[in-house]
Amino acid sequence: MGTGAAYRTPHAEVEEALRVGLSLGMRAIDTAENYGKGGDVERVVGRAITGQREQVYLITKVDPKNATSRQAIRHSCERSLRNLGTDYIDLYLLHWPVENLSLVVNEFEALKAEGLIRNWGVSNFYLGDMERLYAIPGGKHCAVNQVGYSLADRKIEAQGLVDWAAKRRLPLMAHSPLGRVGKLMQSPIMGEVAARHGVSTSAVAAAWTMRSGSVISIPGSPRVKYARENARAAELTLDAADLAKLDQAFPVRPLS
Repeated sequence: MGTGAAYRTPHAEVEEALRVGLSLGMRAIDTAENYGKGGDVERVVGRAITGQREQVYLITKVDPKNATSRQAIRHSCERSLRNLGTDYIDLYLLHWPVENLSLVVNEFEALKAEGLIRNWGVSNFYLGDMERLYAIPGGKHCAVNQVGYSLADRKIEAQGLVDWAAKRRLPLMAHSPLGRVGKLMQSPIMGEVAARHGVSTSAVAAAWTMRSGSVISIPGSPRVKYARENARAAELTLDAADLAKLDQAFPVRPLS
């Protein structure tokens, strides 16, 4: 389990929230070069992990507009390394699909061979995108696919991506597992399940995404309070009755 550090404008409490989350076992920290302005969110993450680099699984992403050439990808990676204050990235992701995936895969493989990144993956790739990736040389070296997934957004189940990934033992990483907050967190059913376990509705939402054991959840935790609440998801096991209630309230909807 980890923390999603996707902020438009990082505020003063973000660094402390990241440190608290890390102390509570949320070792993965996910960010991107285009979060915030001019790499400021990556720099916040870098400050938050100072002195703790070996305890962190650090994830960042290259923007597709910077993935138009191998040199551009390399420049983005090097800039992220400087922003994060580290000499390697644990997981480097392509933020959205691009036309020339072969170019991206080739440069990712080169960065990995040089030790600048430990693994690479993709983000926001749906079933057709993953099939296209797996069809090119080196595409199956993808370590993870980070996609939007929550009780409020079960599109990847409806289109078959969850089953496809499971058959290939490809981990999925759920961004926005809280359903971009809103109605999901205010649902009476969510409140009922949360009260039964003595946790927050956000912990229930994140735990639900991890119920199969093959999905990593990275809820946003911009404040210390939320970091403490979200960390409870890692120790929360939803039973069959919980899952049935949640499935009934938030069913998989057919693709239109």
